[in-house]
Amino acid sequence: MRFTILLNLFLLLSCAGSARPGYDLVIVGGTPGGIMAAIAAAREGKSSVILERTSHIGGLPVNGLGATDINTRAATTGLFREFVENVRRYYADKYGPDSQQVKDCSGGFHFEPSVAGRVFDRMLSGYRGRIDVFTLRQFDCDPANVEMEDDRILGVRVTDRATGRSETYRGRVFLDATYEGDLGAAAGVPFRVGREGRDEFGEPGAGRIYKYWSGPVAEGSDGMGDNAVQAYNYRLCLTDDPANRVRVEKPKNYNREEYLSLVEDVWTGRNTHVSFRKVTPEMMEENRRAIGAGGETGIPGDKWGIAKITNMVTLPNRKTDANNQHLALISTDLPEENWPWPTSSWEWRDRFAGRLRDYTLGLIWFAQNDEALPEHFREAASRWGLAADEYIDNGHFPRQVYVREGRRFEGVYFFTAKDALPVADGQRPPVHAESVTASHYSLDSHAVRKREKGRVHLDGFFGITDARVYTVPYGVMVPRQVDNLLLPVPVSGSHVGFSTLRMEPCWMALGQAAGIASSLAIDCGLKVRNVDVRRLQEKLIGQKATLIYYEDVTPEDDAFEMVQVLGLAGYLPGWEARLSEAVSRADLEAWRKRSRLALEAEAGRTPRGEVLEEIYRRGTEGRSARQ
Repeated sequence: MRFTILLNLFLLLSCAGSARPGYDLVIVGGTPGGIMAAIAAAREGKSSVILERTSHIGGLPVNGLGATDINTRAATTGLFREFVENVRRYYADKYGPDSQQVKDCSGGFHFEPSVAGRVFDRMLSGYRGRIDVFTLRQFDCDPANVEMEDDRILGVRVTDRATGRSETYRGRVFLDATYEGDLGAAAGVPFRVGREGRDEFGEPGAGRIYKYWSGPVAEGSDGMGDNAVQAYNYRLCLTDDPANRVRVEKPKNYNREEYLSLVEDVWTGRNTHVSFRKVTPEMMEENRRAIGAGGETGIPGDKWGIAKITNMVTLPNRKTDANNQHLALISTDLPEENWPWPTSSWEWRDRFAGRLRDYTLGLIWFAQNDEALPEHFREAASRWGLAADEYIDNGHFPRQVYVREGRRFEGVYFFTAKDALPVADGQRPPVHAESVTASHYSLDSHAVRKREKGRVHLDGFFGITDARVYTVPYGVMVPRQVDNLLLPVPVSGSHVGFSTLRMEPCWMALGQAAGIASSLAIDCGLKVRNVDVRRLQEKLIGQKATLIYYEDVTPEDDAFEMVQVLGLAGYLPGWEARLSEAVSRADLEAWRKRSRLALEAEAGRTPRGEVLEEIYRRGTEGRSARQ
């Protein structure tokens, strides 16, 4: 207690020189996870500062990732759902509820980069005075930039990129919301980079792997671990609207040799889909003749035009989220060259970002202009260009590299593939009683190596769809060593486990939990790892966050809170709560045993919801009496 009082006094007096006044939360990284942490903390009455290196907050959704990556949309709610609803409302208000833009926004899950930026700004604007946002603030991963005392961070030093001046920000709790994990590493938290071998955790997809897209693992997949990092790219915002289309120009550092393998891929139809296993050399030669006669590809799994090199999802206003093409052996990903990124300086990262930009623009220019490609392929590719009304201050090109995976920390809980895979057919993955969000995406990694002769796909590319809606424990963002640091973005997990957590909806939910947990730690004078997780869960549930997913109970239902609490306690192991059904004798006996209550119910007659309500009510009364 005495230390806490002294720390608070120190924070109040720490305004001299380049040091800034103390905040409750200091958040390094203006990613969606960092933004939601600040909003959640503000709702608890706490002050935050967000320190963002670029000139715009919002991370990847503001830089081209407009097609939200989530398999079960109702699995993740809370502040993430508020973001989605704000997106939908924006399009409805501006274009009308029956407009094409509203249809193309897919309920708010698909959006233009500029709209994501407006929505984040609007969400933050309601907390002026509690949330400060400073852009162009660079944190360099150096222990000298973290002031620590007795396993607590007192302050972090950043560089104002506009002036070159050094600034120090002090706070009570610090959050690493960077994609790279720079703050956690500088504070001394152990981390991993690269791929674990299959022997370490027995995970599907671990180590070296060559896998047909939508098909089986192929020859050469030995599961050996290494230091390889999955590829990065830019999520492009393309359009085929002539009134808003900017033609891609040949970049200054263009190297035609990099793209030549695309020529034969186009003529022969070579691709990575499992159906290509049945394609013969004769079929590829026939494809070449058909294309030469003016036709398009007829090879199973093959794509034509710009879709050969980039996978596009429709966004409003005739725009697309253009990602790497998983069916291609050459696309907008640039494997191998990004491996140093997680632990490199910003000087190195900026050079790579420029190199990746030139590579990406060069690939598109090649597909649209190189005369070794069929003329009608080039014409099809040329229908697309950069959106003129996006990234106006950056040549209509995304400002931020898609860092799919940086450092992965070793926290209180280490998330692996088994946490996302069902324990048996039709059942859930393991349920974590300390869950702070539910989430759902495939186990998914991009390539780590470029094209290799004789391989069916690039090493490291996999999409394992066996994952089901899972629970994420608080411990994935809690380090063991630092008392006032949370890691809601560079979380604790294996390469394969992290591959499903690394989606923005999950990061937003973890950010919300981190903001509330920080507030509880401050109010109770606790280390973040000693926060009462039940109290944290109560607040999350009260804010309509889903901690365990049920198909038949939504956050709007009166029984939502009860089902969340009892579901995490093990009363409802299935995917449905079935509250209106009569309780079975087996369930009634199991619930009596688990609750240690003499439940007043009759098997076959009393609705399950009534029995569960009694358990929840009496359990809540018991907890209140003990408190």
